[in-house]
Amino acid sequence: MQSSLSSGHRNPLVRHILQPLSLFIGLRYTRAKRQNHYISFISLASMLGIALGIAALITVMSVMNGFQKEVRARILGVTAHVQVMGTEAGLEKWQAARDVAMKNPDVVATAPFVNGQGLLAYSSSVRGAMVRGILPADEDTVADLGRSMRVGELTSLVPEAYNIILGADMARQLGAKMGTKLMLITPQFSATPAGMVPRTRSFTVSGIFSSGHYEYDSTLALIHMRDAQVLFRLGENVTGIRLKLKDTDRARSVSRMLGDTLKIDGYVTDWTRQNEVYFRAVEIEKRMMFIILALIIAVAAFNLVSTLVMVVTDKHPDIAILRTLGASPGMIMKIFVVQGAVIGVIGTLIGVVAGVLLALNIDVIVPFIETVIGAKMLSPEVYFLSDMPSDLRSSDVWITVVIAVSLSLAATLYPSWRASRVNPAEALRYE
Repeated sequence: MQSSLSSGHRNPLVRHILQPLSLFIGLRYTRAKRQNHYISFISLASMLGIALGIAALITVMSVMNGFQKEVRARILGVTAHVQVMGTEAGLEKWQAARDVAMKNPDVVATAPFVNGQGLLAYSSSVRGAMVRGILPADEDTVADLGRSMRVGELTSLVPEAYNIILGADMARQLGAKMGTKLMLITPQFSATPAGMVPRTRSFTVSGIFSSGHYEYDSTLALIHMRDAQVLFRLGENVTGIRLKLKDTDRARSVSRMLGDTLKIDGYVTDWTRQNEVYFRAVEIEKRMMFIILALIIAVAAFNLVSTLVMVVTDKHPDIAILRTLGASPGMIMKIFVVQGAVIGVIGTLIGVVAGVLLALNIDVIVPFIETVIGAKMLSPEVYFLSDMPSDLRSSDVWITVVIAVSLSLAATLYPSWRASRVNPAEALRYE
């Protein structure tokens, strides 16, 4: 009994009975060997085109996601979530403002700071620097600089010791090492018998950090806050207060609340505003890349139109016979929709598998390509990163699958409709 059932399932007639006729014939047409090899080649090209477009879209979106995530993490490792800023003369009574900020349930840590511009000179090298005066114990609670120290410690910054910590790229550009004596030149001028001269001060390199963000590693220099107050003539004032939040995504709403709460001569800003142009540019670029690569999938999917038109032309006699046997136009249409859908789905599956594998192994593939071509694909001076990041998200994969399958189905409609309009008498006239 079991053998008869199994042999029956292998019988085309039984399979025909157990599944719709249009599905049965459509699948047979897809698997059948064609006398016209050109049609088979076009079908394969359409399938591979869809797969290539999907693989490219998934890979590029993953790289864009990884790039955005990595840069955001590195920016937040150095900058503050929210900053309470004073005027050019500094923020007065900053201790009271810090106490008010700490009462906000979203704020977990605060750190005062002093910002200023200067020139660092060593031997024959001179570099512009963003000088930040900090309290090491407080700064370590709002940023990750303590964990980014390559050499030395933040605690080496003590009042009136005039120590300085440099970013790794700035230290390399200056040729400075631990213990190197640097000259810091500030825009503030002092009156001397020789006229107005800029204020200068000798500092000793007591540490080097590497945040992984080129903009900060090449421009940021850290000194003790008290030394910065003296150097930039702020007295007891500070440039502002840096705040760390429980949730970085609430930075804008928290800054708005603090702006209404704090009674200061200044303003409150957050990391989304400080980097708004950059992140908006990345988001726009991501959307445009998605549209462009989706159009590549659309072009590949609509190659199915020419494929199915040729198949319909090749199958005119078969269509005519089916019509004379009682097949309805709707059934004929479904046969070719099934055939086109199978090509689209197979191409989609191949593309998804290839795209996911590429996205998950981009950290291996890119270094291999760089070794082969002998060049660096990501310049840290331009892209802030030296390695290609990747962040594969299931939502991107599903959106890509839906788009590819939908376009493939849409591409089958016109050829299938043409097939359903074939006149049996005309098709069999010369057969």
